[in-house]
Amino acid sequence: MDLIRASGAAPEGAASSKLPAMTTSPMPALLARRRLLLGAGAVALGATAGCASTAGPAARATPRLRLIGDTTLAHRLAFQGTTVGGLSGIDYDPASGLYYLLSDDRSDLQPARLYTARMALQADRLGPVELQAVVTLRRADGQPYPGRRSPAPGVDVPDPEALRRRPETGTLLWTSEGDLRRGFGPALREARPDGTLLREFNLPALFQPSPDAARGPRDNLGFEGLSLTPDGRQAWVAMENALVQDGPMPTVGAPGGPCRFTLVDLDRGEAVRQIAYVPDAIPQAPVPPGGPADNGVSEILMVDGERCWCWSAPTWPAWAPRCGSI
Repeated sequence: MDLIRASGAAPEGAASSKLPAMTTSPMPALLARRRLLLGAGAVALGATAGCASTAGPAARATPRLRLIGDTTLAHRLAFQGTTVGGLSGIDYDPASGLYYLLSDDRSDLQPARLYTARMALQADRLGPVELQAVVTLRRADGQPYPGRRSPAPGVDVPDPEALRRRPETGTLLWTSEGDLRRGFGPALREARPDGTLLREFNLPALFQPSPDAARGPRDNLGFEGLSLTPDGRQAWVAMENALVQDGPMPTVGAPGGPCRFTLVDLDRGEAVRQIAYVPDAIPQAPVPPGGPADNGVSEILMVDGERCWCWSAPTWPAWAPRCGSI
């Protein structure tokens, strides 16, 4: 996981049309508090320190992470008529004590959804996940999202990935990596806690896939990370990998092109700034040779007003776990 700093990008009031210009120096982004880092059905909790937005020496100290515990859900766990799995995003509501867990099921098993849960957290241990309810994510007409086997005209099949709860409104922001084969790019949406869609944010046209795949995002490598700024008025969304026009995917021998981190003004409902982050080369050759391998941004986490943690997720063989590197 890398600590990166936001700097040198377009001014916060810049128009969306100027967003393609990015900086590619010590690459940055901003992020909101998230209490758990989640992957492949297992939850690992990290505690951060020094998350202040002031510029004094104590506030500038590098935060430290401490593993408190982990907990695992059974494979293909059945709950309230759904199959629990693919949990890709998580956030916490301190008022209710509920965690929100976002499934990245592309409505293949059941319609796109999230779960509410409780987990007992102590200073030195994390209790088991106690699922509370299933929440179906809904499109503008109030219907669930269709699956890939029965898509609806003019409606994307979302690939949910990241989730944030807005403390001021109690609403949920969630991202989709897109439905590229059908012409839908990555998306950032806002929903009520019951899954009702409130809005979809306006994003730069460069995130839309081109029919010839010569520009735009790559399949399953879209909006993987999401975080609020400390004041809760803006949100950063992070691409897992570079857009086609920005550069190649990483290889074992070389880093890939820059991943765009986009700042969205939640009041205006549009993007206002972009910065870039270049992931490392893939740290290990796949075994067996020729197997799948990747290294991209998996999540982002706010430290303070201008620094964030960037969770990188190398993958090697199909049977290997996804591992975060610090």
